[in-house]
Amino acid sequence: MKRLYFIEPIVAIYAFASFMVYPLVQQYVYRRLWQEITNSSYPVSDDSSRCAANSSNHTNQQEEVQKAASLFSMYSDLSSMIPSLIVTLLLVAYSDQRGRKITIIMPLIGSLIYTLSFLAVSFFELNLYLLIAASFVSALFGGIGTMLGGCFSYVADLCVDDKQKTLRMAVVDMMIGLLAGVASISTGYFLHASGFNWPFFTSALFQVVNLLYAIFILEETRVIDRSETVACCQALKKLACSIYNLFAGGSKGKKWVLLLLIVIFSSLSFVNTGGLSIITLYELNKPLCWSEILIGYGSAVSTSIFITSFVGLYLFSLCLPNIAIVFIGMLSIVISMLMTAFAKTTLMMFLVRIPAMFAIMPFPVLRSMMSKVVSKSEQGALFACVAFMENLSNVSAAVFSRIYADTVAWCPGFVFLLSAGLCLIPISLLGCFHPLDPNDTQALLSEDGTEASQDPPVA
Repeated sequence: MKRLYFIEPIVAIYAFASFMVYPLVQQYVYRRLWQEITNSSYPVSDDSSRCAANSSNHTNQQEEVQKAASLFSMYSDLSSMIPSLIVTLLLVAYSDQRGRKITIIMPLIGSLIYTLSFLAVSFFELNLYLLIAASFVSALFGGIGTMLGGCFSYVADLCVDDKQKTLRMAVVDMMIGLLAGVASISTGYFLHASGFNWPFFTSALFQVVNLLYAIFILEETRVIDRSETVACCQALKKLACSIYNLFAGGSKGKKWVLLLLIVIFSSLSFVNTGGLSIITLYELNKPLCWSEILIGYGSAVSTSIFITSFVGLYLFSLCLPNIAIVFIGMLSIVISMLMTAFAKTTLMMFLVRIPAMFAIMPFPVLRSMMSKVVSKSEQGALFACVAFMENLSNVSAAVFSRIYADTVAWCPGFVFLLSAGLCLIPISLLGCFHPLDPNDTQALLSEDGTEASQDPPVA
C-alpha cells in the first residue's frame, strides 16, 4: 500500500474526536457531583432558565458543586501531568533517531484508552474517581502535547522554506479549530438527544480510524537505520545529549534567543490554558447556567478562533514582522480574559469570543521562530522541549481550578482577571526583542546551517 505524507488528516480526526469528549468531561463530572451532593437529579432545560428555578433554594449547593467539580478537575490534571511530561520529553526527542510516527501513534492509543474509560464509567455508572486513574494511565502514552510535538516535527522535516513552515504549522492549528468547532456543536445536540454514552462511543470509533491511518497509511519522514539500534541506557544518554546540545551548541546569542522564545511560549501557554480550563464551569454557574446546547455553541465559537487566527496570521505576515504578530495575539488574549471576567449574560459571553479572534496566532509563529534557530537534526529535541514545557504549563489548569474553588463564592471571574494580569509576563519578555537590531537577530536565527527567512523573524 502506498503511504502518504499528510499529517493533517490525523490532526483533524484527533481534534474532532477529542472535542467530542472534552466539553462532555466537565459536564458529566458536574452532573454526577450534582446528584451526589444535592441528592436530586440534574435539572435539564432547553434554555438558560435553570438559574431562576434554583436561585433561592440551591445557591449554597450550587457553589458546593462548583467547588467539588473544580477540585476534581485539579486532581485529574495533576494525575496526568507528571507521566505526560516524562513521556513527552522522551518520545519527541527519541523521534530524531527512530522516526516521528511513534510520537503520533502512542498518544492516539492513550486517547483511545481515556475515551473508553469514560464510556465504561458512564455506561455502567462506576465510581467517578476511576476517571482520575484513567487520566494517569492514558498519560503514560503521552498526551496532546506529545502528539502535537511529533506533528510539528513531522512538518518541519517536510518543509524547506521558512515561510512555508510557518504557514503549514498554522494550518495544523487551524485544522484543530475547524474540526473542534464542528465537534463542539454536534456534541451539544448529541448529548441533549441521547445522553453521554453515544458521544463517547462515537469518539472512540473515530480514534480507532485515526490510529489505523497513522499505523498503516502515514509515511515516516525520518529514515530509520536498524543497524544503529542501541541499548536503552545508551539511547537515553543520546537523548539527553541532543537536548543539552540545543543550548550548549552555537553562539551565546543563539542560546539566549532560543531560551527566551521557549520561556515566552510556555508562560503564554500557562496563562491561556489556565483561563480557558475554567470556561465550562463558569458557564454552568450562576448567572449564566448554560444548557449543554449553549455550551456546545460556545465551544464551537471559541474553537473558531483557530480559523480567524490562521487568516490573521496569513494577512499580517504580508506586512508585519513576527514580533508584531505575536504581540497582537497576546493583546487579543488579554482583552478576551478581561471581558470574560465581567460577562453576566449569554449575549456578553458570546461577544467575549470576538476579541479572542487572534489568540492562537502567537503559538505557530513562536514555534516557527524556534524551529529556525536549530538545525534539522535537532528538530525533535527542540519540539520535545517545547512539548515538555507546554505540558508543564498545563499545571495551570490545576492551579486555576484550585483558585476558582476558593474564589467562586465571592468573585467567579477572578481567575480570568488573574490570567489577563499574568499575560504581562510574556508581553514584557517579548519586549526584549525590540532593542535587537533586525539584521543581528536574523543572523542568529540562520546559524548552524539553518536557512534565514525572507522576512525578519523576530524584529
